[in-house]
Amino acid sequence: MGGYTIGALASACGVRRDTIRYYERSGLMPRPDRTASGYRIYDKGDVDRVNFIKTAQSLGFTLNEIGLLLSLRGSDTASAADVVKLTEDKIRSLSIKLKQLKAIKQALEQLVADCPIDVPASACPILMYISHPPHRHRHSGNDYRPAHGDNS
Repeated sequence: MGGYTIGALASACGVRRDTIRYYERSGLMPRPDRTASGYRIYDKGDVDRVNFIKTAQSLGFTLNEIGLLLSLRGSDTASAADVVKLTEDKIRSLSIKLKQLKAIKQALEQLVADCPIDVPASACPILMYISHPPHRHRHSGNDYRPAHGDNS
C-alpha cells in the first residue's frame, strides 16, 4: 500500500502531525486507512485537503467555516453562489472585527498619550483602566475616557 505516513503528510503540507490528528478529530479530514501494522496512510487527495484547509485559514476562515467550504466543495448540489454567500458573510464578520480593532487601537493610543511616564506604575492610567471593573468585559475600545480634562 503506497502513500504518505502522517509524518510525510505533515512535512509535505508544512504542518505538525498533531495538526493532522486535530483535523481528523474535528471532522475536517476523513479517518485515514491504516496499514496492517496500524500506521495511518494518506494519499495525494489528503495533501490537497490539508493545503485547502491551511489556505482557507490564511484567509481568516474558522475551522467551522472551512468545514462548510469542504462540504460545498464536495457537494453535487451546491453552487458557487453558496460559496459566495459564505465568503460575503466572512467579509461582513471581518468588517465588524476591523471596526472593533480600530476602536481598540484608538483607545490604546489615547491611554498611551494620557500616561505620564514619570509616575509609578500604580498611577499609570493604562493599568488603572484595565483594572477598573466596569470595563472588564467590554472590548470595543470606544468606552475609554481620558483622565485629562475630566472635571467630574
